[in-house]
Amino acid sequence: MKYLMRRAFHGIVLLFGVSLFSFLLAQLAPGDYLAEARLNPQISPQTVAALRAQYGLDRPFVSRYLSWAKSVLKGDLGFSFAYNSPVASLLWPRVCNTLILTVTSTAIAWFIALILGLASASRRGGWVDRICGLGNSALLAIPDLVLALALLLLALRTGLFPTGGMSSVGSEALPFWGKATDLARHLSLPCAALVLATLPVLVRHLRAAMIEVIDAPFVRTALAHGIPRGRILWRQVLPAAANPLISLLGISIGTLLSSSLLIEVIMSWPGLGPMTLEAIFARDFHLVIGSIMFSTVYLVSGNLFADLLLYAVDPRIRKE
Repeated sequence: MKYLMRRAFHGIVLLFGVSLFSFLLAQLAPGDYLAEARLNPQISPQTVAALRAQYGLDRPFVSRYLSWAKSVLKGDLGFSFAYNSPVASLLWPRVCNTLILTVTSTAIAWFIALILGLASASRRGGWVDRICGLGNSALLAIPDLVLALALLLLALRTGLFPTGGMSSVGSEALPFWGKATDLARHLSLPCAALVLATLPVLVRHLRAAMIEVIDAPFVRTALAHGIPRGRILWRQVLPAAANPLISLLGISIGTLLSSSLLIEVIMSWPGLGPMTLEAIFARDFHLVIGSIMFSTVYLVSGNLFADLLLYAVDPRIRKE
């Protein structure tokens, strides 16, 4: 229990450090939300000064940070100047959309990576291993941007998949399964881009972890006793290689999140990515910091989930 409490405390400290560093960068960045208003000759300097006082932009750094921290305790995460509303109410729908994309992509990527990693490790040097290696090298050489644009071009040429958004016009009138099917069609392209972007790294790590266990003496002994190879792989090799794979799961969640923000912008998926980009252009710093904090919470939660799995799987951690 102390292990889990210590990991949760580390996450809280990380959230505090990220919020403080984000506020410091926002303070050092040139300009603010009213920078364009000062250049407008139709707006008087007195009006700009009054708006700065109203939004609290004229206050010192410590005062602004403490005011934002109080709003976090209330659940507002600050106030959006551009949307004239609390940040949390704006970000919650976008966070849910990002979670739909990243959780689905994580599940699909790991399912495919487990199958390919096991097949490649169990038949080293065979045709499956060579095809996987060639495919991994090709996907690693292609930037995520080019991959997403290629998928968009494929959708435009074939017309099989929608090229933006997460629902079709009039989908509100569809029954439940109709809405689910429509969501799956809109999810297919960004999900495919994320899976293809993260799959090579997962397959390579899984293959290396599996090979290290396959070469262990207890696996060779089991094979010598005539136990089927597939049974050994799934019941012996995979659990023995669980520790590095669970740690990789926490890292892959952060990688998927950073990739998803770019994919969301390119493929017009209404998640955190497009809203964060709009907030940066508008210099709506509270909205930017809210997006960063939500992303950090997602990353910390993913790593904490991996720590919980390690705690449940590995008795050595519980003993320590």
